[in-house]
Amino acid sequence: MEKTWRWFGKNDKITLPMLRQIGVEGIVTALHEIPNGEVWPLEAILNQKTYIETYGLRWSVVESLPVSEAIKYGGAERDNLIENYKKSLINLGKAGVKTVCYNFMPVIDWIRTDLEHLWEMKHHHSILIKYVLHISTA
Repeated sequence: MEKTWRWFGKNDKITLPMLRQIGVEGIVTALHEIPNGEVWPLEAILNQKTYIETYGLRWSVVESLPVSEAIKYGGAERDNLIENYKKSLINLGKAGVKTVCYNFMPVIDWIRTDLEHLWEMKHHHSILIKYVLHISTA
């Protein structure tokens, strides 16, 4: 099992050295600066991967390679966007990044129906799960 952490890039307040210090081995991240629908260039992928590796970590998972809205609703530019998506996947494979998360939820990347849900544990302990909704303006 690999200990991974969701990292939002070089501007994230949680830095890669911090993550390495707490025992993280793999990073879950994306190329947030590339607009949805554009091809992720191999050079940009390799730059991100190399940056992560300089801290003794591995880019384990892409979360996410966004599925453009026009793909979801079958817009006129759908076929071109699918080709771009495929090229991005090929480039990730060439760089050795083999696990990619995606979703087909329309309009937004993800959301929960209840952002503060009280879970009952089997030993009658309860914990409050708070989900942080990260909305990227990129």
